[in-house]
Amino acid sequence: MLDLKWIRENPDKLDENLKKRGAEPCSPKIIALDKQHRQCQTELQDLQNQRNALAKAIGQAKQQGQNADAQVAEAATIKERIPVLESELQVLDNELSLILEVLPNILEDEVPLGSNEHDNKVVLSWGTPKSFDFTPQRHDEIGTKLGLMDFESAAKISGSRFVILKGALALLERALGNFMLDLHVQKFGYQEVSPPYLVQDRALFGTGQLPKFGEDLFRTTSDHWLIPTAEVSLTNMVREQIMEESILPQRFVAHTPCFRSEAGAAGKDTRGMIRQHQFHKVELVSITHPDHSVDEHKRMVNAAEEVLKLLEIPHRIIILCSGDTGIQSRKTYDIEVWLPGEGLYREISSCSNCGDYQARRMMARFRPTDKDGKKSNPQYVHTLNGSGIAVGRALVAVLENYQEKDGTVKIPQVLIPYMNGLERIKAL
Repeated sequence: MLDLKWIRENPDKLDENLKKRGAEPCSPKIIALDKQHRQCQTELQDLQNQRNALAKAIGQAKQQGQNADAQVAEAATIKERIPVLESELQVLDNELSLILEVLPNILEDEVPLGSNEHDNKVVLSWGTPKSFDFTPQRHDEIGTKLGLMDFESAAKISGSRFVILKGALALLERALGNFMLDLHVQKFGYQEVSPPYLVQDRALFGTGQLPKFGEDLFRTTSDHWLIPTAEVSLTNMVREQIMEESILPQRFVAHTPCFRSEAGAAGKDTRGMIRQHQFHKVELVSITHPDHSVDEHKRMVNAAEEVLKLLEIPHRIIILCSGDTGIQSRKTYDIEVWLPGEGLYREISSCSNCGDYQARRMMARFRPTDKDGKKSNPQYVHTLNGSGIAVGRALVAVLENYQEKDGTVKIPQVLIPYMNGLERIKAL
């Protein structure tokens, strides 16, 4: 959420940011509502003060046996006016909130201008796509022929966009998750967390999925929501806290299932495992000092990329353009992995610096301390999140990049210890 005081002082910057994102400018409406709100609030406070003063004067007049009819009449008029103002103030509060809650974050200056994914910019490429002496197959063809990937049975149980993995492919999925967790904990110092998979409205509001993107989520009959990503649980671990500056940064990692309705992707990627209602992901979250979030962002991208380097899978890093950057983010890097079966790069990780956007919604703050140990007023932390990485898509990438002509799949060297020594996946 954006600071209303900042909007009041920088309306042109707000509208410029909205235009970059392809949205309509709205600062005049916000400024007008804010002015009405403050005027109404001031009048209400003045009347409340007058009421209190009159009550005191009436009491003193009665004690002294004086006539207080004029004051009583004035107090009655004020008593009638106060609930009217309170109602007006509530309406203005609601109108302002409806706008502020869905305003996107302010983009960093280096985010390229653009309207969609075609305007994103490649900033780094790693590895050379392998040349095959046969026509490489898609992951779903490989898995089905191995007898270890079953979409038909999953559809009978749960409908479309689900899969059943069996045998060595189920083990491969688990191996990838465990490998990533060990890497991020042991090399990059993230703290492993096992968080809730069910969250309440306020948690999703805190990270920005609500109120705008509720249709992309699954809601239970108990008014809980299934997490679309562990970012929601991990980031909300610091909600409504004032932390000591000395404990920053805090870095969390979790391997969880994720659940998405894919309402906005109807008809897109219906084949295979690329876009499913249920999938596993290793998620990274950092809570940082505002001065350090830019460096922390680069560090997070490096941690996610290291997974693919160790798996020896070609990939590239792109910076999302203004029109493709999520509303919570100031700047987002995507990592895209090469899939020879499709002959293209696919997103496998997205790492975002959200600045204080989520922290304001969660009231997550820290107390700065100077070199002499003097503490000052609390400030909002910066939050960052990133896939470290999507396990299902990593499995897809391994199958397509390590497939052999005979239909078997080699296991990347770094995963063999996690596969109980298995070096090759063969058909049942």
